[in-house]
Amino acid sequence: MKRFIIICTMELKLFTREFFGFFFALVFPVLMLVLFGSIYGNTPIYPGADAKVMDVSVPAYSVMVIGVTGLMSLPLTLSNCKEKKIYKRFDATPVGKKNIISAQIFVNFLMTLVGICILIAAGKILYHIQIKGTFLSICICLLLSTAAMFSLGFLLTAIGRDLKSTNLLCYLFYFIMLFLSGATMPDMLFPDTIKKISNLLPMTHAVDLMQGAFAGESLTLHKMELLILGALTVICAAVGATLYSKKDWT
Repeated sequence: MKRFIIICTMELKLFTREFFGFFFALVFPVLMLVLFGSIYGNTPIYPGADAKVMDVSVPAYSVMVIGVTGLMSLPLTLSNCKEKKIYKRFDATPVGKKNIISAQIFVNFLMTLVGICILIAAGKILYHIQIKGTFLSICICLLLSTAAMFSLGFLLTAIGRDLKSTNLLCYLFYFIMLFLSGATMPDMLFPDTIKKISNLLPMTHAVDLMQGAFAGESLTLHKMELLILGALTVICAAVGATLYSKKDWT
């Protein structure tokens, strides 16, 4: 455990030195919140609605944080370490590559939680958002959404032949889902054609699930989202592990 803590501390320092992951996980979502909050305020999403703009924006931006760590930071870190043969060097020591990979996953998950907590705190302080869901239901949805995005990112790493191809896949998947899933703007503003495409994206279901959890909706109302994200986690993790085991670590 002491060895793992030391490794996590090292990986945490490396994460904070990487501008992209640090900025887009911890700073950018808050900037988005302030930007759209200054435009719309925390007004009802439509006349007479109980839900307000910032009440639905915070859980959506939370998925943005998950996407940054799960689809960008973690897979690119894994690919970079493999290409530079960092895992090979650690595998020749008592530490082993499994401990390094586990620490990288843990640190990215930890920074996901930190980013979401900062986002919620900003929403509470600046716009007095209402969170009607229970702590347990929000945690379940958060963990499942994180598992789905992390497993998808792991699969992209396993598919990519090198850092450049992995980089391309991650950027492509992340930005397509970021703008078409409702993570940046409400999907109710999308035309019908875009909505059909949006329904095919995993991040869309994560956004719907998180917004439902924050609004206090029962998880039984989101069986489809739970099923899709759960299946995505299992399939991507299994396929990714199979492909990753065939990669040349030398």
